[in-house]
Amino acid sequence: MVNVTLSIPEDLKQRMDLFAEINWSAVAREAFDEKIKDLEFIKRFKAKSRITEEDAMKWGAGLNKNLAKRRIK
Repeated sequence: MVNVTLSIPEDLKQRMDLFAEINWSAVAREAFDEKIKDLEFIKRFKAKSRITEEDAMKWGAGLNKNLAKRRIK
């Protein structure tokens, strides 16, 4: 196994220290693994998709417009 050094804000470290029983390295490994799985899924999905970025942007804008209308009502 290799070591990776992370920089985190001091306030986050202080909050982590309140839970000394937690294996923060394991938490980080799980988070990295989940993020990579998400990215791999997106990559596979995009490879099979025939939807263009323009289509996605148009559909997203339409969805946002419809959601805004619902929220106003």
